[in-house]
Amino acid sequence: MTRETDVSTATNLDAFCKTSVMSDRMTAVTDTLAVRLASVRHRITQAVLRAGRDPASVQLVCVTKGVCPDTIREGLALGMTDLGENRLQEARLKQNALGCRLEAPGEGSCLDPQALTLEPIVRWHMIGHLQRNKVKDAVGFFHAIHSVDSVELAHELERRAAQFTQGSSPEGPRAGGQGRGQNLGFQPSVHGLEPKVEIFIQVNISKEQSKFGCSSKEALSLSRDVLQLSHLRLVGLMTLAPYSTDPESSRPVFRKLRGLRDDLNAVLVNAPTRQPTHPPTHLRLSMGMSNDFEVAIEEGADYVRIGTAIFGARGVRVR
Repeated sequence: MTRETDVSTATNLDAFCKTSVMSDRMTAVTDTLAVRLASVRHRITQAVLRAGRDPASVQLVCVTKGVCPDTIREGLALGMTDLGENRLQEARLKQNALGCRLEAPGEGSCLDPQALTLEPIVRWHMIGHLQRNKVKDAVGFFHAIHSVDSVELAHELERRAAQFTQGSSPEGPRAGGQGRGQNLGFQPSVHGLEPKVEIFIQVNISKEQSKFGCSSKEALSLSRDVLQLSHLRLVGLMTLAPYSTDPESSRPVFRKLRGLRDDLNAVLVNAPTRQPTHPPTHLRLSMGMSNDFEVAIEEGADYVRIGTAIFGARGVRVR
């Protein structure tokens, strides 16, 4: 039975955690998080070796959608370093609870200083669709955004990233409300971050109407445009394959994205850019989920986004 829980406030987050823990226990009586994570890591290593690649070349992004902070904390203790979230509000509540935000406390902040400790070091990935009117809530909370699919979205990210890098916010301090403090921006000297938002261009390779993403033809012009945005860092391409119980059905989609990446690498190597510290000579690929990540790795994935295979089937949906 599926149960939906609203976590729009800290109080609701507590209720969500209790329900989520119960759900995790029900779906994995004898299976532990440590066992599932070790299994996924082993499968990644085996897929990398089959492809004749360096095991260090694939980054595991643990998708924590619907996962309680206590469970995430256990995962961090097991060595998780990169977390993926689909929803902004859920991510921000978890960042507060875990104490691994991008922002540092400052004058005028409404946030609990104890919730803003700088440990553990975690890289947060926005892997869900991002609306332009939500960009202001995403910049400063995520290291990487995997779902940029339009010039308009890229330019809004640039505008907001510039404001955050300069330590300013057009809205200024916000009064009241847990987790609604002043936008303080990136702190490279404190967090070891580059003052840029890493982005992946989402490409709808499968041409499904239900999925977001630009077309393969649009990817080149969008990439060239992004390279002119000095507060962004073009990292690579992302795609979602149609869901199937047969992992092999995803292979043509992943292969097409790899081919597109190779074509873009050849074209963009001499493209003008305002990102001199990161010339686009090797765009990376973000593709593959719990049902098909091994095939994705064999086809060249650099980032795999895995949730269910690590945390189990989750009966809680967070909005």
